[in-house]
Amino acid sequence: MQKARGRRSKRIARHLRVRRKIHGTADRPRLAVFRSLRHIYAQLIDDGQGVTLAAASSLDNGVRSTSKGKTKSTISSEVGFLIGRRAKENGLDRIVFDRGGNKYHGRLKALGEAARKEGLIF
Repeated sequence: MQKARGRRSKRIARHLRVRRKIHGTADRPRLAVFRSLRHIYAQLIDDGQGVTLAAASSLDNGVRSTSKGKTKSTISSEVGFLIGRRAKENGLDRIVFDRGGNKYHGRLKALGEAARKEGLIF
């Protein structure tokens, strides 16, 4: 008899399944997004070298100071703009989006659309 799996373990299984297909390179790094209940984190990762090229989160000083009274989706879009700017500073414009086993919906979609507006192509 199979045990019922929880939401977190199902998300991790989906993430591992997606990660078999998605791989970041130096030319086209992986934009890995992690969403907790309170915050959102984004990293540009070169999987070949195992190095984080740029990172942004809702805990960064620029985002955190202006986030008082805003919705989580609005804060996520600010993180998307920030990661887009940091990618451009590193000379990156093409990326692979890694949604981390979550639906491309809500906060993840807000972050992704903001990164696209900033000039990232995925």
